[in-house]
Amino acid sequence: MIAYAESSAVLAWLLGEPEGERVRQLMAGAERVVSSTLTPLECARAIERGALAGRLTEAEALAGRRLLDSARRTWVLLEMTGPALARAARRFPAEPVRTLDAIHLAAALEFHEALGGLTMVSLDERVKDNARLLGMAVA
Repeated sequence: MIAYAESSAVLAWLLGEPEGERVRQLMAGAERVVSSTLTPLECARAIERGALAGRLTEAEALAGRRLLDSARRTWVLLEMTGPALARAARRFPAEPVRTLDAIHLAAALEFHEALGGLTMVSLDERVKDNARLLGMAVA
């Protein structure tokens, strides 16, 4: 399986949320993990916001940063440039879609078309609905 790591799922894993263990297992069992360059950025910002707001201790934030840094080195990341951004701007099957979710869906679609057999790993229902409607498997 080729897993697309979407930010909501990655954050659940990084921050030890209940769904995080299932996400970790899915990504560990994947032949390859792919994502957009948006995912590490979005996750890093969420960790920083959590630490600044007091929702994460410094130790939890540091652990999350280290896990993210280690994981992203093994992922194939798609740079969000012209064609992918143009696709993100177009309509998706289940609207409305927020901007960052549209970028994830466009990146996943690029990988799906190039590699086939992509499984969307997300906790966001709108992202999962669109992934299904675009012909991707959903974990």
